[in-house]
Amino acid sequence: MKIAIISDIHGNMEALTSVLDDIRREGCEKIFCLGDLAMAGPEPSKTVSFIKNMSLEMGENFVLIQGNTDEKLSKYSEDFYLKLSEMNKTMANAYLADLKELEESAKIFLGSLPEKESLDLFGVKILLVHGSPRRNDENIFPGLELIKIEEMLEGVEENLIFCGHTHTPCGYQTNTNQTVVNVGSVGRPFTEEPKSCYVVLNIDEHNSVYDLKHKFVAYDYKKASDILLKRGFAGADKLAKMLEKATSRYPD
Repeated sequence: MKIAIISDIHGNMEALTSVLDDIRREGCEKIFCLGDLAMAGPEPSKTVSFIKNMSLEMGENFVLIQGNTDEKLSKYSEDFYLKLSEMNKTMANAYLADLKELEESAKIFLGSLPEKESLDLFGVKILLVHGSPRRNDENIFPGLELIKIEEMLEGVEENLIFCGHTHTPCGYQTNTNQTVVNVGSVGRPFTEEPKSCYVVLNIDEHNSVYDLKHKFVAYDYKKASDILLKRGFAGADKLAKMLEKATSRYPD
């Protein structure tokens, strides 16, 4: 069985559509989504609505968890806004703009999503998280010391852990025989080329053996950038440029 694992869509319908087309070509039967559906992207409301409908249509074949920004967009957080303002004013402006655009039903939907999900597929025990098993905003990115990864996995029984959040694909094999895979980002990739990234997991249904691969998918990032620019909030131009070339995690 083939399963697609996607994360960090960030309101980018152009990217999501291209990735879903690729997922269909791969013949994936299930999709796991690790959250961050809307924030600071071109079309936050449209994306949340699309994902909500896809979840209803696919039923048990679509598993969705909550990202850290999904949690914050479910209701206004003064503390989060103030921290964002100190760290990066553009992201704080995007937060307010997204809250204004999202309908109440969308916020309720985002707030209802589970923080993590544990699954057993043909004997392969899988844990879906957004940041790490400890926190939805903890970073797993390339070059971490293995001991730090193993600290994050303390108490985790699953042998295959998927995460997102940092928008940077990577993977780790621990001394406890656990595999940790950051699936990258669909809508705000922080890679050399502005391509969406997701993971295809292929499980042998008879002997609990699996393999996986990161896939990079080209999409019309210029169109997505133009849509984001037209949202008009202060700093939208900076976020739009990041879809064409992300030189840092946050806009200057």
